[in-house]
Amino acid sequence: MLRFSFRFYFFAAFFLFLITPALIAQVPAPPSGSKSLTRLEESTDWDTCGSCGNSGGTGAVATYSMERGITSPNLDGSATQFSIGGTYAFKNAYWFVKHYTGSPTAPVSYLKYEFYLWVPAVFEKIPQAIEFECQQKVGGYLYNFAWQMDYKSKTWRTFNFTQKQWESAGVSFAGLAGGKWHHVIAEYHTANKQVIHDAITLDGVRHVVNIHHPARVWNTGHYLSNAFQLDLNGTATDYHVYVDKMSVTYK
Repeated sequence: MLRFSFRFYFFAAFFLFLITPALIAQVPAPPSGSKSLTRLEESTDWDTCGSCGNSGGTGAVATYSMERGITSPNLDGSATQFSIGGTYAFKNAYWFVKHYTGSPTAPVSYLKYEFYLWVPAVFEKIPQAIEFECQQKVGGYLYNFAWQMDYKSKTWRTFNFTQKQWESAGVSFAGLAGGKWHHVIAEYHTANKQVIHDAITLDGVRHVVNIHHPARVWNTGHYLSNAFQLDLNGTATDYHVYVDKMSVTYK
């Protein structure tokens, strides 16, 4: 009986290993020559833009703030708290940093946005959505690399910048367990004036999605940016989250 049980569990585990390689695969290492911007949550260059994070980029403005230097919880000495509230349902708070110095002068061939996210247990079911993105302006085009954790539809979604709409990535999202750190990694690249969402990884589970969206004609100049957004639910319930070890790696 013991021998049978051992064989059963051994082959069951081996079978699961065979059928789930895409989920347990390691995130590939960045290509040689890549550059990294690290500890971005502690940057003093974060900016906001009022109602720009709302649907349509207009309307009433939520109450929001960010506080650096949080020591509990943290992973590397300090984290940053992002907060949203107010009285207006379904309004959003958008924070961003534009990196001009040393930003790539050609469309990125590799891009990774990575951070750790903590939702306090008391707010576990509160967000309408949590969003994050990078943008690259270069060569007269804007490349938008955006993801949304959509609590309502329980799916991951990507943003189609030219159509101005969120679209399902075909990956389920069960929410974030409160009171613990969650590791988020988004991988992208560009090709032929297209944004390609390569994969999304949450807590070590990687989903290859290969989603393409066209870049949008834009003005001249170049920068690389990263952003973070919180969305209020239908009752405009206040909440906050913590972010740590935020980085952007590109080539």
